[in-house]
Amino acid sequence: MTPTMARPFTINFDYRCPYARIAHDHVVRGLRAGADWDVTFVPFSLGQAHVEEGESDIWTRPADDSGLLALQLGIAVRDTQPQHFLDVHAGLFALRHDSGGDLRDRARLDEVLAATDVDVDAAWAEVDGGFALATIEKEHVASVEGLQVWGVPTFSTEGRAAFVRLLDRPADDAEAVASV
Repeated sequence: MTPTMARPFTINFDYRCPYARIAHDHVVRGLRAGADWDVTFVPFSLGQAHVEEGESDIWTRPADDSGLLALQLGIAVRDTQPQHFLDVHAGLFALRHDSGGDLRDRARLDEVLAATDVDVDAAWAEVDGGFALATIEKEHVASVEGLQVWGVPTFSTEGRAAFVRLLDRPADDAEAVASV
């Protein structure tokens, strides 16, 4: 019997997008249900995607973007505390889309972190030190230039990318796995 390999794919995200939230619900629920996937979660800045020609990049003025702080926090956890990433990732989407929370409100972001056993100080150190922002810029630019990603959610595998718009959150684990 030939062993099966996990299906690798990448999915881009910005916590502000409701369609990204739905797609990530499917992916996170599928992973938690044991789906044989090797998923790479890649940040995409909707703020940068909407920078007008002649304006400075959002990376040079992150406070102007309503979603970039939460995106930095998600990437900080992804890269330094990966065992907590799925919980934080789902929590950040829920903060925005279930609670209508402000993704720039550090107190609300701290609540998400505290609910997941994350080392809060270490996560914020990654953000405040600029490491997470640099990672977001690098990965966003690579997605745009390498795969022509223009929005979220975008799934990619084997050098090909597709923007996917799922309209409903998964009803159960089986639906989450089947939809992806």
